[in-house]
Amino acid sequence: MQMVCSSRRCEGVFLFLVLLAFSAAAAAALLEDGVLSNGDFETAPPGGFSSDVQFTDGPTTIPGWKSNGTVELVESGQKQGGMILIVPQGIHAVRLGNDAEISQEVKVEKGSIYSVTFSAARTCAQLESLNVSVPPASQTIDLQTLYSVQGWDSYAWAFQADENDVRVVFKNPGMEDDPTCGPIIDDVAIKKLFVPDKSKDNAVLNGDFEEGPWMFRNASLGVLLPTNLDEQTSSLPGWIVESNRAVRYIDSYHFTVPGGKRAVELLSGKEGIISQMVQTKPNQRYKLIFSLGHAGDACKQPLAVMAFAGDQAQNIHYTPNSNTTFQSANLNFTAKAERTRVAFYSVYYNTRTDDMSSLCGPVVDDVRVEQSGSCKIRLGGFVLVFCFVLQLFLFVCV
Repeated sequence: MQMVCSSRRCEGVFLFLVLLAFSAAAAAALLEDGVLSNGDFETAPPGGFSSDVQFTDGPTTIPGWKSNGTVELVESGQKQGGMILIVPQGIHAVRLGNDAEISQEVKVEKGSIYSVTFSAARTCAQLESLNVSVPPASQTIDLQTLYSVQGWDSYAWAFQADENDVRVVFKNPGMEDDPTCGPIIDDVAIKKLFVPDKSKDNAVLNGDFEEGPWMFRNASLGVLLPTNLDEQTSSLPGWIVESNRAVRYIDSYHFTVPGGKRAVELLSGKEGIISQMVQTKPNQRYKLIFSLGHAGDACKQPLAVMAFAGDQAQNIHYTPNSNTTFQSANLNFTAKAERTRVAFYSVYYNTRTDDMSSLCGPVVDDVRVEQSGSCKIRLGGFVLVFCFVLQLFLFVCV
């Protein structure tokens, strides 16, 4: 028997299929995590690569990018005056002259949080900075501090998409007397961030640091997270960097990580602080637990962190052990409010022993805030005995 559907039903089925196909096509058009179109600037422009050629505004100037102002494609080993220009990765990169910018249109998901990873280097010795934006959101990053002897660093910056079509912009906000100065940009990538679910027994969000910005497998410097006071648009979901220096996001492919594949290395002493506001119950006792170690990057010891939980603070030193590269540490505290700040910074300013210049520091991972059991101890009687047993065997009476 041949099945015949009514005209109205067939129209409904047809409309559903059209909407399904449209949704699938729209999803396929969304930007995938990874390098932007010609984000490594290795695709040759019309006429091929040519050193010392300056480009101006035009849709085909640099494949995949639009430019405005003096934008120059530079090559590894290229000399400028008495200096050799730094190209972070590969053969080519882009230098931005005074007030110059490059931009690229990308398709994203409205309302979602994205992180942009990029590498940057200075051209000249004086202060240079780089503004990265997805209008109206923007941040200017100071390139004066070099965190490694390679002469360049990778950074991450996050934004929330207000529309489905956005424009990623890199601009040199400086106006130097020497027109050949200006920041160099390379390896631009993007990643959609997901806020991990909060577990029932841990008040810390993303305490294992597994969710974070895009990292290049062939880049061994990690990714710097500059100052960011908005936890809603952080490249490290749940956490903020509340100081004027960056912290380093590291992976297990190039560093020693206590657990999983990601962790945070604290740099620059008190100038590199990460923190998070966690939900607590007033007058309830809690325990802050975390892993403390070294990154395996020849960082000069001693290594130590200052850990904060509410009004409690504790200086905790990493004690090297031949059997492990990390140790467990904890801090007890009583919550005073419904939200409690937990924070970490490096006690010392550490550098690597192999070059004496690259900044490094202690590694923090697997951060937890758990409720502590409490007992009301009285002199004599069953309650005292009961609490003593719990202290001895369960370690929950504090």
